Amino acid sequence: MIKKCELNLSTVINFKPMKKIIALFFAAALLAGCSSESSNKNEEAKKSQTSIPQIELAAFNEEAGNYVDQKISVTGIVDHVCRHGGKRLLLVADGADIHVENDQRFDEDLMGNEIEIIGIVREERIDESHCLKMEEDIIESHNAGDIDEDHFENKQKQIEFYRDSMEKANVEYLAFYSLDYVDHKEKK
Repeated sequence: MIKKCELNLSTVINFKPMKKIIALFFAAALLAGCSSESSNKNEEAKKSQTSIPQIELAAFNEEAGNYVDQKISVTGIVDHVCRHGGKRLLLVADGADIHVENDQRFDEDLMGNEIEIIGIVREERIDESHCLKMEEDIIESHNAGDIDEDHFENKQKQIEFYRDSMEKANVEYLAFYSLDYVDHKEKK
Protein backbone atom coordinates (compact mmCIF):
# COMPACT_ATOMS: atom_id res chain seq x y z
CA MET A 1 0.00 0.00 0.00
CA ILE A 2 2.77 2.34 0.81
CA LYS A 3 4.18 1.79 -2.64
CA LYS A 4 0.81 2.64 -4.09
CA CYS A 5 0.75 5.89 -2.19
CA GLU A 6 4.28 6.65 -3.26
CA LEU A 7 3.37 5.92 -6.85
CA ASN A 8 0.38 8.15 -6.67
CA LEU A 9 2.39 10.84 -4.97
CA SER A 10 5.15 10.62 -7.55
CA THR A 11 2.59 10.58 -10.32
CA VAL A 12 1.03 13.76 -8.96
CA ILE A 13 4.43 15.33 -8.58
CA ASN A 14 5.35 14.45 -12.17
CA PHE A 15 2.05 15.79 -13.57
CA LYS A 16 2.34 19.21 -11.95
CA PRO A 17 4.79 20.51 -14.57
CA MET A 18 2.63 18.87 -17.24
CA LYS A 19 -0.45 20.65 -15.89
CA LYS A 20 1.41 23.94 -16.10
CA ILE A 21 2.41 23.24 -19.68
CA ILE A 22 -1.14 22.28 -20.61
CA ALA A 23 -2.52 25.37 -18.87
CA LEU A 24 0.00 27.58 -20.69
CA PHE A 25 -0.86 25.89 -23.98
CA PHE A 26 -4.59 26.58 -23.51
CA ALA A 27 -3.92 30.17 -22.46
CA ALA A 28 -1.75 30.71 -25.55
CA ALA A 29 -4.42 29.17 -27.78
CA LEU A 30 -7.07 31.36 -26.21
CA LEU A 31 -4.98 34.50 -26.69
CA ALA A 32 -4.18 33.55 -30.27
CA GLY A 33 -7.88 33.03 -30.95
CA CYS A 34 -8.78 36.39 -29.43
CA SER A 35 -5.97 38.09 -31.30
CA SER A 36 -7.07 36.49 -34.56
CA GLU A 37 -10.69 37.49 -33.96
CA SER A 38 -9.64 41.05 -33.10
CA SER A 39 -7.43 41.14 -36.18
CA ASN A 40 -10.33 39.97 -38.37
CA LYS A 41 -12.60 42.65 -36.89
CA ASN A 42 -9.96 45.32 -37.56
CA GLU A 43 -9.60 44.15 -41.18
CA GLU A 44 -13.38 44.21 -41.66
CA ALA A 45 -13.57 47.73 -40.18
CA LYS A 46 -10.79 48.93 -42.48
CA LYS A 47 -12.54 47.40 -45.50
CA SER A 48 -15.85 49.05 -44.61
CA GLN A 49 -14.13 52.40 -44.15
CA THR A 50 -12.25 52.17 -47.43
CA SER A 51 -14.94 50.50 -49.53
CA ILE A 52 -16.74 53.04 -51.65
CA PRO A 53 -20.28 52.24 -52.78
CA GLN A 54 -20.59 51.80 -56.56
CA ILE A 55 -23.80 53.21 -58.01
CA GLU A 56 -25.07 52.53 -61.51
CA LEU A 57 -25.27 55.82 -63.38
CA ALA A 58 -28.84 55.05 -64.48
CA ALA A 59 -29.87 54.81 -60.79
CA PHE A 60 -27.84 57.81 -59.61
CA ASN A 61 -30.73 60.28 -59.18
CA GLU A 62 -32.81 57.74 -57.25
CA GLU A 63 -29.97 56.60 -54.97
CA ALA A 64 -27.90 59.77 -54.55
CA GLY A 65 -30.08 61.06 -51.71
CA ASN A 66 -28.83 58.16 -49.59
CA TYR A 67 -25.21 59.26 -50.06
CA VAL A 68 -25.26 63.06 -49.69
CA ASP A 69 -21.82 64.30 -48.57
CA GLN A 70 -20.37 60.77 -48.94
CA LYS A 71 -17.96 59.25 -51.46
CA ILE A 72 -19.36 57.02 -54.17
CA SER A 73 -18.15 55.57 -57.43
CA VAL A 74 -19.92 55.75 -60.82
CA THR A 75 -18.83 54.62 -64.25
CA GLY A 76 -19.74 56.24 -67.55
CA ILE A 77 -18.48 57.87 -70.71
CA VAL A 78 -17.25 61.45 -70.64
CA ASP A 79 -19.63 63.17 -73.03
CA HIS A 80 -18.51 66.73 -72.46
CA VAL A 81 -15.82 68.73 -70.70
CA CYS A 82 -16.93 72.31 -70.13
CA ARG A 83 -14.93 74.62 -72.38
CA HIS A 84 -15.70 77.55 -70.12
CA GLY A 85 -13.20 76.87 -67.35
CA GLY A 86 -12.98 73.09 -67.87
CA LYS A 87 -13.98 72.39 -64.27
CA ARG A 88 -17.16 70.44 -65.11
CA LEU A 89 -17.74 67.32 -67.10
CA LEU A 90 -20.82 65.40 -68.13
CA LEU A 91 -20.72 61.65 -67.53
CA VAL A 92 -23.27 59.56 -69.47
CA ALA A 93 -24.43 55.93 -69.59
CA ASP A 94 -27.68 54.14 -70.45
CA GLY A 95 -29.61 57.35 -71.13
CA ALA A 96 -28.60 58.87 -67.77
CA ASP A 97 -26.12 61.62 -67.01
CA ILE A 98 -24.55 63.49 -64.12
CA HIS A 99 -22.41 66.56 -63.77
CA VAL A 100 -19.05 66.20 -62.07
CA GLU A 101 -17.40 69.34 -60.71
CA ASN A 102 -13.73 69.85 -59.92
CA ASP A 103 -11.52 72.60 -58.50
CA GLN A 104 -8.98 71.87 -61.24
CA ARG A 105 -9.46 71.73 -65.00
CA PHE A 106 -10.40 68.36 -66.47
CA ASP A 107 -8.23 67.10 -69.30
CA GLU A 108 -10.21 67.42 -72.54
CA ASP A 109 -8.60 64.15 -73.70
CA LEU A 110 -11.06 62.39 -71.36
CA MET A 111 -13.90 63.10 -73.81
CA GLY A 112 -15.24 59.87 -75.28
CA ASN A 113 -13.46 57.67 -72.73
CA GLU A 114 -15.16 55.37 -70.26
CA ILE A 115 -14.03 56.26 -66.74
CA GLU A 116 -14.85 55.41 -63.16
CA ILE A 117 -15.29 58.57 -61.11
CA ILE A 118 -14.99 58.69 -57.36
CA GLY A 119 -16.75 61.73 -56.00
CA ILE A 120 -18.71 63.20 -53.15
CA VAL A 121 -22.47 63.46 -53.70
CA ARG A 122 -23.78 67.01 -53.44
CA GLU A 123 -27.42 68.00 -53.24
CA GLU A 124 -28.95 71.27 -54.39
CA ARG A 125 -32.43 71.91 -53.08
CA ILE A 126 -34.82 74.16 -54.94
CA ASP A 127 -37.71 75.36 -52.79
CA GLU A 128 -40.05 78.36 -52.88
CA SER A 129 -37.57 80.65 -51.13
CA HIS A 130 -34.94 79.68 -53.71
CA CYS A 131 -37.41 80.45 -56.52
CA LEU A 132 -38.18 83.86 -54.98
CA LYS A 133 -34.46 84.65 -54.74
CA MET A 134 -33.94 83.59 -58.37
CA GLU A 135 -36.83 85.84 -59.46
CA GLU A 136 -35.43 88.76 -57.51
CA ASP A 137 -31.97 88.25 -59.05
CA ILE A 138 -33.17 87.99 -62.65
CA ILE A 139 -35.46 91.01 -62.33
CA GLU A 140 -32.57 93.03 -60.90
CA SER A 141 -30.22 91.82 -63.67
CA HIS A 142 -32.83 92.52 -66.35
CA ASN A 143 -33.53 96.02 -65.03
CA ALA A 144 -29.78 96.73 -64.91
CA GLY A 145 -29.44 95.57 -68.53
CA ASP A 146 -27.13 92.68 -67.60
CA ILE A 147 -29.31 90.06 -69.31
CA ASP A 148 -31.33 90.27 -72.51
CA GLU A 149 -35.04 89.59 -72.92
CA ASP A 150 -34.57 85.98 -74.11
CA HIS A 151 -32.41 85.08 -71.12
CA PHE A 152 -34.88 86.78 -68.79
CA GLU A 153 -37.83 84.81 -70.25
CA ASN A 154 -35.90 81.51 -70.12
CA LYS A 155 -35.10 82.05 -66.44
CA GLN A 156 -38.74 82.85 -65.71
CA LYS A 157 -39.82 79.63 -67.47
CA GLN A 158 -37.26 77.68 -65.44
CA ILE A 159 -38.62 79.09 -62.18
CA GLU A 160 -42.18 78.31 -63.30
CA PHE A 161 -41.08 74.75 -64.16
CA TYR A 162 -39.62 74.33 -60.65
CA ARG A 163 -42.82 75.53 -59.01
CA ASP A 164 -45.03 73.34 -61.22
CA SER A 165 -42.83 70.31 -60.53
CA MET A 166 -43.03 70.84 -56.75
CA GLU A 167 -46.80 71.25 -56.94
CA LYS A 168 -47.33 68.15 -59.12
CA ALA A 169 -45.12 66.01 -56.87
CA ASN A 170 -46.67 67.58 -53.77
CA VAL A 171 -43.22 68.24 -52.27
CA GLU A 172 -41.69 71.26 -50.59
CA TYR A 173 -38.45 71.11 -52.58
CA LEU A 174 -36.77 69.52 -55.58
CA ALA A 175 -33.41 67.86 -55.12
CA PHE A 176 -30.74 67.92 -57.81
CA TYR A 177 -27.58 65.87 -57.37
CA SER A 178 -24.05 66.22 -58.67
CA LEU A 179 -20.60 64.89 -57.81
CA ASP A 180 -17.61 66.77 -56.50
CA TYR A 181 -14.60 65.14 -58.11
CA VAL A 182 -12.13 63.20 -55.95
CA ASP A 183 -10.42 60.82 -58.38
CA HIS A 184 -10.93 58.78 -61.55
CA LYS A 185 -9.65 55.70 -63.36
CA GLU A 186 -9.88 55.09 -67.07
CA LYS A 187 -11.58 51.81 -67.96
CA LYS A 188 -9.87 49.66 -70.56
